[in-house]
Amino acid sequence: MNYPLVGAFVVILGAALIAGILWLASGGTFQKKFDLYLAYEDESVAGLNANAPVKYNGVDVGKVQTIRLGPGNPDRVTLMLAIEHKTPIRQDTVAVLKTQGLTGIAYVELSNSLNSSPLLLQTEGSPYPVILTKPSLSARLENVLTTVLASLDSTSKHLDSILSDQNRENFKNTLIDIATITHTIALRKNSIDNGLRNADISLANTSRLTAQAGPVIDQIGVTANSIDTMGKDVSRTSLAAGKSLNAMGAGLKDFTDTSLPQLDSLIGELSALSASMRHLSEQTESNPGSLLFGITPVPDGPGEKSTAESKP
Repeated sequence: MNYPLVGAFVVILGAALIAGILWLASGGTFQKKFDLYLAYEDESVAGLNANAPVKYNGVDVGKVQTIRLGPGNPDRVTLMLAIEHKTPIRQDTVAVLKTQGLTGIAYVELSNSLNSSPLLLQTEGSPYPVILTKPSLSARLENVLTTVLASLDSTSKHLDSILSDQNRENFKNTLIDIATITHTIALRKNSIDNGLRNADISLANTSRLTAQAGPVIDQIGVTANSIDTMGKDVSRTSLAAGKSLNAMGAGLKDFTDTSLPQLDSLIGELSALSASMRHLSEQTESNPGSLLFGITPVPDGPGEKSTAESKP
């Protein structure tokens, strides 16, 4: 047996095996490349462990590399995510904690709403790009349940205040009053029935009066239309009269300046004539013969001396 040849073969095979291991460890052809991202969670990450899967729309694209508390803020948890190179992590990509099935194994689910959103890049002041996060379903349910429980507690306190001993006593008295009113109404059933019948008769009479008033209302409407037409005619007549008065203005001025003084003198003469005619009428009535024989002078009385001159 050629021992030197066998020894050389073992040495060469061992060297090749070591070289392959070193090649794979240094990033061989079949090794995937990963990009590092940060995500900040403001809720508990219980159940999430290092090397937990990171999924993009349900597909494994990486793993959780490290989990640690935020520096200076223990209420915030910092996750380092190793995600396969060329995975489309965009600016609107959101990381959410989820649990897988009934086992409760937590993982990180990535999703984005717009494919047109720009790719997520590293920003100034951060060593790695930061993926946005939103509360998990359990956190949202916990918040809702907390709100509901607070509302129930407040409602319970209000009910306790409403159902106090004083309010229960008042409610009892109210029921007694309602029972009394119901009993009184039952005793006055006949009066109520008569009142309802009278009301029905009154409504019927009102309906008939309304029907009869219909023609009157129509006639009033016709009269109103006639009055409106008359008003328009009066308005037109007033306009025409106004124009006539304006035309008569010059004539009235001449009448006032010239004819009015003459008319005043004529009225004075007519007044004197009227007085004379009245005197003549009175004289004729007392002495009708005076129209034929003239007026007989009245003789002077005793002691009177006529001042009139004697006729020849």
